[in-house]
Amino acid sequence: MNPVEIIKLKRNNLHLSKKQIHIFIDGYLKGEVTDYQMSAFLMAVYFNGMDDDETFYLTETMLNSGVTVDLNYLHVPKVDKHSTGGVGDKTSIILAPLVAACGIAVPMISGRGLGHTGGTLDKLESIPGFNVNFSIQDFKRIIAEIGVVMIGQTEEFAPADKRIYSLRDVTATVESIPLITSSIMSKKLAEGADAFVFDIKIGSGANLPDHDKSLELAKKLISTSKKFGKKAMAILTDMEQPLGRKLGNWLEVEECIELMNGGLIPDLYKVNNVLAGAMIYLGGKANSVEDGEKIATEKLLDKSAYKKFLELVEIQNGNADYIKDWTNLKRAKYKKDIIAVEDGFVAEMRAEDFGFSLIELGSGRKKIEDKIDYLAGIILKKKCGDEVRKGEVICELYSGHEDKLLKGDLRLEGAVKISKAKPGMKNLILDILE
Repeated sequence: MNPVEIIKLKRNNLHLSKKQIHIFIDGYLKGEVTDYQMSAFLMAVYFNGMDDDETFYLTETMLNSGVTVDLNYLHVPKVDKHSTGGVGDKTSIILAPLVAACGIAVPMISGRGLGHTGGTLDKLESIPGFNVNFSIQDFKRIIAEIGVVMIGQTEEFAPADKRIYSLRDVTATVESIPLITSSIMSKKLAEGADAFVFDIKIGSGANLPDHDKSLELAKKLISTSKKFGKKAMAILTDMEQPLGRKLGNWLEVEECIELMNGGLIPDLYKVNNVLAGAMIYLGGKANSVEDGEKIATEKLLDKSAYKKFLELVEIQNGNADYIKDWTNLKRAKYKKDIIAVEDGFVAEMRAEDFGFSLIELGSGRKKIEDKIDYLAGIILKKKCGDEVRKGEVICELYSGHEDKLLKGDLRLEGAVKISKAKPGMKNLILDILE
């Protein structure tokens, strides 16, 4: 078919067949469909959407554009988690080794920072030597040896998604539910898992802050998973304020290690354990998410998760001594305190503003070629609902460059609001869809 015919069908909000979608995507990879034609197609999808069948066909085509991993040689359940992204969202670093310690294989392909949200790969690379760039053969070897692996997307996984995503990024078509779904699922299906838990973030710090859109995405991810014969759950979690108290690459790893060694970070603890509980449940090791949550708690208390994390660091060439020395509090050269100017209660900490402040501090990238300052970040001394006195420190900013410290400070202007009355607390877990 002429690519223009397919574009016109979607422009007119008509249903596309499996063959039409395959021809268009395959033609793009072969150079028979141009960038400007793909851009037109993406915009038509952005405005008119896709039904469940079309989303399935698009996902299937992108999945089959590359290789898929067969993990059937592992005689254990295989479950992965995907987050839509948030500020301080560091749960993968805890729950991947935790769930693996329960006898469930966790084949995790993660991403880098996107916009104002951090990326798991950048956090892992704050550990000296930690390698996230392994071949598929090494991916299979590592998970066979220790039950968990955490790497980035290789050229072999869903190459169609990689090309199309870069085009979406510059054509204002990122926030499309079927395009997001096919992008996520093509990569996740390629890694060989049997089941998926989706952490759908909602709030100012999320990549998709609108509640209705997030709910629609959650349902689409679940329905697409089922069409591929995979079990799936979606956990909708709050992202109005940052998750945890430490933000920035090494600081977030440090907080994960702290929690795995008995530290109590209430919001991080709760979100992590519910997500892990869902993975344990889907892996058949618990009768419910609640039972899975109890098992997750046990694996944290007996330090099974921490021991497995050390195995992961060592097998992926990271410096385990650097991890064991975590209480030494490695910090960037420059520090600035943000001070409360009045008495009251912390009523709001806009996660989005904290995310952009982290980029200014050097914890994220403005351009692809930017180098990350792994020790840059923010430590929250107060969180929503906490009482604060005039002159008390609300948060500490860290950066390796003094000028970046000032920019990070400026970007937080108005991000924290103090009220006279104590605000009501929001639920961390907004909904669970199965």
